[in-house]
Amino acid sequence: MTERSIDGEPQRIAVAGDDAVLAEQRGHVLLVTLNRPEARNAVNRAVTTGVGEALEYAEDTADVWCVIITGAGDRAFCAGADLKAAAAGELGGDDERLRRWGFAGYVTHHISKPTIAAVNGFALGGGTEITLASDLAVAADSAAFGLPEVKRGIFAGAGGAFRLPRQIPDKIAMEVMLTGEPLSARRALELGLVNRIVPFDELLPAAFALADRILANAPVAVQVTKRIAKGITGGKVAAEDADWARSATEGAFLMTTQDAREGMRAFAEKREPRWEGK
Repeated sequence: MTERSIDGEPQRIAVAGDDAVLAEQRGHVLLVTLNRPEARNAVNRAVTTGVGEALEYAEDTADVWCVIITGAGDRAFCAGADLKAAAAGELGGDDERLRRWGFAGYVTHHISKPTIAAVNGFALGGGTEITLASDLAVAADSAAFGLPEVKRGIFAGAGGAFRLPRQIPDKIAMEVMLTGEPLSARRALELGLVNRIVPFDELLPAAFALADRILANAPVAVQVTKRIAKGITGGKVAAEDADWARSATEGAFLMTTQDAREGMRAFAEKREPRWEGK
């Protein structure tokens, strides 16, 4: 590896969230870590603001050429939304930045710098949606991916419902979303959802090695290439506007249904839900 790799001396970058997110610049790479292992790195307001501010720093700092996002611990990359925080309305609210950045401060936070998800454990629901929003992904061989929201009477509202069918074969994506069943890391690799899988203790070195291959190229050329490939203009992707509008409309309807309420109750009560189809 070069001096820009994981072996470089890290520089801690201050972000909001009381250490729910750690940001370290190592050479030209910004390493962003979801740091709630006791909560399986579930996303609350602190995580959202921390990740969002880290990406803002990356975009505004000429010396950052690539971003790696990972989770703390060896079990979970991200378990999705913290349901207590979501129920309290902490994931939205009156912060315009959170609305613009989307779930986890990430899924609609379109930056020019390439992003790599280093998936250190299971990445179900929001964890898969963070992976889908990343440009590249490296996964531990113990990782798992999936969108199990339908098992709780809800849906993958952070981009999963329309991004997954665009990144893996449509019928496989529909099976994953309509059954709620997970994909192994090996299957995710076969489908092209991730670029490579490695043993857990090789995960960050592999992510930094991939970043180093990007860093060998002209950074502005890389950023221009990403903006063209992703359709990013002024930090927005206009091609997804209709998808997000549809998700908002359908999500608002879904949350009025008895099944959505029953799914949340059943989860809280640790029992199987009793669906009524209304």
